[in-house]
Amino acid sequence: MTMVVESFLHEEPSSPYVRVFYAASFLAFVAIAVSEFAGNNLQYAKLLKSGRRNLIPSKVGMLIFYFPALVLSVSSFWLFPGAGIRFLLLKSALTIHLLKRLFEVLFIHKFSGAMVLNTAILVSISYIIFFGGMNYFQHRIQRFPEPSIDLKYVGALLFVVGNYGNFYHHYLLSKLRREGEKEYKIPQGGLFNLVICPHYFCEILTFIGIAFIAQTFFAVMGTIGDIICLFGRSYTTRKWYLSKFEDFPNNVKALIPYIF
Repeated sequence: MTMVVESFLHEEPSSPYVRVFYAASFLAFVAIAVSEFAGNNLQYAKLLKSGRRNLIPSKVGMLIFYFPALVLSVSSFWLFPGAGIRFLLLKSALTIHLLKRLFEVLFIHKFSGAMVLNTAILVSISYIIFFGGMNYFQHRIQRFPEPSIDLKYVGALLFVVGNYGNFYHHYLLSKLRREGEKEYKIPQGGLFNLVICPHYFCEILTFIGIAFIAQTFFAVMGTIGDIICLFGRSYTTRKWYLSKFEDFPNNVKALIPYIF
């Protein structure tokens, strides 16, 4: 089993501090995922509970989500110049993904509510750690040989497909409401006829692609943590739709068509 893993992942310099960081980061992702499954959801969008304090506009909160991580990702081109095609692909993928997110916040999404400031800060810190960590650990393994199984171009393809699918389904969501409308509707079109969170499904493809580009333990660990979180949030989102719409189709799953 160890030899199979080593075929896919870069060898890394050993450090007890790094192992502690890995463990703490993964446990944080798991804790968020367990909270989502349990109904203690991150407080934004349709899962925001009434009566919460320290609210900010959703658009402002989303900008807090992504802008600091974008600054960090753009800075990586200056902080870690050169370093080969794999690192260039990784830096480019992270930056493009965050630019897309900010474009959607500014020009695509239609916001109808607020979010808790603490949620915005927590998510922003998570992105800073995840995106900054991927660049840092990619820098650490530069002097080590490449994995025997090279997945960076497969990863780049998955990244493009996932990022496009995520954008497309966000666009479909934005078209549900006319100007001035705020009520929620059952999404249709694309993969919405199979799952209620196809944008999450495509985000998972995006981050699997990024993990394949990086092929570092931190990127794989972070991607697994993100997948667990999205499973939890999509599960709760489907429960919310079932509670709000009597005509919600039971065959529409949460995240994976026909399965979950």
